[in-house]
Amino acid sequence: MKGSLTNTGTAVRAGAGSGRDAWVAVVQAVVFFGVVAGAWEAGSRAGWWNPVLIPSPSDIFRYIGEALGKGELQSACYVTLRRLVFGYAVGILLGIPLGLLTARFRFAANTLGVLALGLQTLPSVCWVPLSILWFHSNPEGAMLFIVVMGTLWAVLLATDHGIRQIPPIYRRAAATMGSKGFHLLWRVLLPASLPHLVSGAKQGWAFAWRSLMAAEIYVAISTGFGLGHLLHFGRELHAMDQVAAVMLVIIVIGFAADKALFSPWERFLRRRWGLTV
Repeated sequence: MKGSLTNTGTAVRAGAGSGRDAWVAVVQAVVFFGVVAGAWEAGSRAGWWNPVLIPSPSDIFRYIGEALGKGELQSACYVTLRRLVFGYAVGILLGIPLGLLTARFRFAANTLGVLALGLQTLPSVCWVPLSILWFHSNPEGAMLFIVVMGTLWAVLLATDHGIRQIPPIYRRAAATMGSKGFHLLWRVLLPASLPHLVSGAKQGWAFAWRSLMAAEIYVAISTGFGLGHLLHFGRELHAMDQVAAVMLVIIVIGFAADKALFSPWERFLRRRWGLTV
């Protein structure tokens, strides 16, 4: 009874400590970015740099307010996120099975694995000219192809690496207890490789963002303007407040996606693997 109460008290103190740490992190971030924004605004008002090239924070937020009032920013975010999520999902659904294939079969590793390793090093923007030629009558298909190419290889290689890093004793122990085939894959190999899968999915998300921005900047389209198009139009019009505002929106969306999608999985895995107190 005494041991149970002690464990409960320890858990409560750990929870309170983690909550306090979270608030400290928030306060530190707010103060830091507040100081940076204040110094930036002061430098702009003092004329230390050309405001046309480096807009002030007030100009950036003024543009954001105007774009939100017109509805163009919400529309661009929706169009971009729709393309991103669809392409990312296709990349995940293709990457994980192919990664399992290369991890389990030597022929697949010597062929598809080598191809994936080579194509992952290829910048996603290199796919733009080919996608424009291949999908010249379907610009949405061209952008989907670019996003999938940016996601697929990172997820494939992360899955392959995760399976290969599983200690052999796990497989032998599972085989001793009669696990084989799909059961071994689903109940042993995939759970054991989950940390690598989450890391690969996070890396694939970042690559998908970069791929889509390149696609939207270079691919002319009439089915909906995304954030990349706003970025391109701002550059063409020399509206650096628009360019900086779109960059800020992309950063905020990326940060929110990381905290909402990947951070919970990472916390769960740290707890499950005994990496947190």
